[in-house]
Amino acid sequence: MSMVSPRHAEELVRGAHELGIELTARQQELLLAYLALLIKWNKAYNLTAVRDPDEMVSRHLLDSLSVVPYVAEAGDNWLDVGSGGGMPGIPLAILFPERHFTLLDSNGKKTRFLTQVKLELRLSNMEVVHSRVEAFTPAQSFSGICSRAFSSLADFAGWTRHLGNSETRWLAMKGLQPDDELQVLPQDFRLERTYVLKVPGCQGQRHLLILRRTS
Repeated sequence: MSMVSPRHAEELVRGAHELGIELTARQQELLLAYLALLIKWNKAYNLTAVRDPDEMVSRHLLDSLSVVPYVAEAGDNWLDVGSGGGMPGIPLAILFPERHFTLLDSNGKKTRFLTQVKLELRLSNMEVVHSRVEAFTPAQSFSGICSRAFSSLADFAGWTRHLGNSETRWLAMKGLQPDDELQVLPQDFRLERTYVLKVPGCQGQRHLLILRRTS
């Protein structure tokens, strides 16, 4: 008996539609397969604090999909920092098969899970890196760097500075508007835009902050 029910499929499609996203049959299938793996591995690997599969569609899948329009306008080479259970990196890799996503986490259990998802879902546009972000030195800068509840904005910017350039967009997914964190943003970063995200089925506030490097 699968942990993923027709009700979850329905909620996913309806929620995506509310976000302005029409999922293909294949994307829907992959997102639900990812959800099934997340539910299965979460018991042993503690990938997410959300225990109830009924909450995972909105709090993980739809929350990740809520940034799709902002990812769409920023380049082909993405890094998901502190990816954990794969949010938002895996849903984004499913939605943008023509783009490349690197999912980085310093926790070996989590990167083992991410590698398993990559293999089982055959996500050839996704790479998993087990590393601390400060120690990660890829060959080229990323066009986009995203994080969801990874750290303070100052740490997010400071730790990933070497991974981007003045063209890169940094996307920080937050709950409440982090005004106090913006006060201590490193001097070479600026806030480009703030968006309020409306995630179907999610209570509580969600914000997306887009940062750029000034130098």
